[in-house]
Amino acid sequence: MNGTRRTPLLAPSFLAADLANLQAETERLATSAADWLHFDVMDGRFVPNISFGLPVLQAVARYAKQPIDVHLMIEEPQHYLAAFRDAGASSITVHYEACPHLHRVVQQIKQLGCRAGVALNPATPVALLEDIAADLDVVLVMSVNPGFGGQAFIPNTLKKVAMLKELLLNTGSDALIEVDGGVNMDNAGPLVEAGADVLVAGNFVFSAPEGPVATLARLRDHLAGLEMDAMAAGRRQ
Repeated sequence: MNGTRRTPLLAPSFLAADLANLQAETERLATSAADWLHFDVMDGRFVPNISFGLPVLQAVARYAKQPIDVHLMIEEPQHYLAAFRDAGASSITVHYEACPHLHRVVQQIKQLGCRAGVALNPATPVALLEDIAADLDVVLVMSVNPGFGGQAFIPNTLKKVAMLKELLLNTGSDALIEVDGGVNMDNAGPLVEAGADVLVAGNFVFSAPEGPVATLARLRDHLAGLEMDAMAAGRRQ
């Protein structure tokens, strides 16, 4: 792995979508700037909320044009990995805090043919991934406490992303850094500058007056402009 910045991927979170019209939401995202569709699964045990599970994922997958990025905020995720792959998951992320045998779970995900991700809660240090970083395809940094949408972004996330980027470089890992929680136009640029590769956005995308398609396009243009500015600054140095 090298330090070259990658064009960030955008992953709107269905947790903030119109749950009564998921087919319509999925279809209108099909031609949007979304690269992935982020699907949060909560069990009411690992986090204090219950969201949606396999039947809803199957329904969304029938109309999805982008890969579906499944984030399992559940206890004992190893029992459900194959079911989520069969329901339509392209990538499956489990929580470090929920997996006492994390290496085994990561290998299970890989054997299923999915991208394997590990998520870290805000209070979990990135250093704990040192021994498994090279095996990962994605590391998801929670920038809010998991369980509910609409929370405020935790500022320390920028430092944490930068530390994770350094760890991945030092371990030779090609894992993508994904950030989930409170992402918006104000912090998207600093997150990418710190090393983020995938930005998950929920309320910012789905609650915007102009709608999710226009909001994603605006975010994509914003990030492209920042990248061009950074390239121009580099040429002047």
